[in-house]
Amino acid sequence: MKNKADIAVAGLAVMGENLVLNMESKGFTVAVYNRTYARTEAFANGRGKGKNILPASTVAELCDRLERPRRIMLMVKAGAPVDELIGQLLPHLEQGDILIDGGNSFFKDTMRRASELGKKEILYVGAGVSGGEEGALHGPSLMPGGDIRAWEPIRTIFRTISAKAPDGTPCCDWIGPDGSGHFVKMLHNGIEYSDMQMIAEAWNLLRHLCSFPPEALADLFEAWNRTELESYLMEITSAILRKKDPGTGAYVLDLILDSAGQKGTGKWTAECALDLGMPAATIAEAVFARCLSALREERLAASKILPGPAVPKAQDEKGFAESVRRALYAAKICAYAQGFQLLRAASREYNWNLNYGDIALMWRGGCIIRAKFLDDIKRAFAANGDLANLMFDPFFADALAKAQESLRKVVASAAMSEIAVPAFSSALAYYDASRSGRLPANLIQAMRDCFGAHTYERVDRKRGEFFHTDWMDSGSVSATSTNYNR
Repeated sequence: MKNKADIAVAGLAVMGENLVLNMESKGFTVAVYNRTYARTEAFANGRGKGKNILPASTVAELCDRLERPRRIMLMVKAGAPVDELIGQLLPHLEQGDILIDGGNSFFKDTMRRASELGKKEILYVGAGVSGGEEGALHGPSLMPGGDIRAWEPIRTIFRTISAKAPDGTPCCDWIGPDGSGHFVKMLHNGIEYSDMQMIAEAWNLLRHLCSFPPEALADLFEAWNRTELESYLMEITSAILRKKDPGTGAYVLDLILDSAGQKGTGKWTAECALDLGMPAATIAEAVFARCLSALREERLAASKILPGPAVPKAQDEKGFAESVRRALYAAKICAYAQGFQLLRAASREYNWNLNYGDIALMWRGGCIIRAKFLDDIKRAFAANGDLANLMFDPFFADALAKAQESLRKVVASAAMSEIAVPAFSSALAYYDASRSGRLPANLIQAMRDCFGAHTYERVDRKRGEFFHTDWMDSGSVSATSTNYNR
């Protein structure tokens, strides 16, 4: 065993432990530390026994066990714990050492830390890690961003331990400056929220409007996973639908309380969309759907008070199932279009110069949203790096043209059958609003000008020229230099 480690991992919860085992299995010697030394000992004498793992009881010992430049990956809870651990490590670091935050930190916290540590010549990296516990152990999707000087010293380790796409390409590359890596991971999770919500809505529609037994539904999702919908989430959905409880013999899914949890990254994505003025409505609706699911007692009470229509069964069940499949594909395109539109806005706002096609490639393996679909996104951005919206790409425009009728049919059927499909509905609204040459926002702007003199622009004048009308009195129109966006 080497006396000095190639890299350290601080924080030995399951994700941290699995990353350590992944690194060690690829030939790297890893120093490990946990706030409670008992956990470090348990790991070193348990899963890490006999491996090239160097336990440390203090942060000073951890730093002493590392080759220069020191490379330390922090796998602790986002927020204050990250700042506390950085504060403990700093006295034992020197210029050129590298700190890597592999948790789900908010990207603006990462920007702050990168700036503060940069002044001390400590190279800071915010690395998105996706794939859950299995991904961490066998190969996650890694999205590092921060001080570019850190990339060369960590590149070999990161690309070696990362998942590999079907063509063998590592699902890891440099994202960009400061908080860009954590932003991309946050967005990945936001898209994941929408993907999961849309799949759940598709299942719910088929469960209520068709008479397919659970095994037939599992077969259906398995078959869908051999189409353009092929993805990890589709794969696990078919497995979930088949699973039975050994004790009761019931399907496990039927025993699970319909209240979904969340850890905050979806909410952050929706908030960032609002901050940047981007219409990521389908992602936001997926977050709100989880919030509504948590209000279970209120929903149960409302179900006894608020009326709804009778729920008719689908007349042509196989045909309706195919419509749901096509609708799911169309809604998925719209959700991803919103996600990449938000990426584009963030890249402009923070001067990150993101490569959208490469980001799609990083998501092809290891991560939760890994899917065949991402190859088509890579091709779209390879053909046009300045693509304003994924829906404008010829391939996706054609796919939407073929599938949008099914999305309309499914949303209409859901509305007439008291089945809530917030993600499907918002995806359709996004598609129609995006292709509309005239929205009713002119009336909204007129109302804003009427009650607040916020002014408006005119279609018969050049952009940037603003007007105000005295709506409730003389109706006179006057030009003004006032900017209405306040």
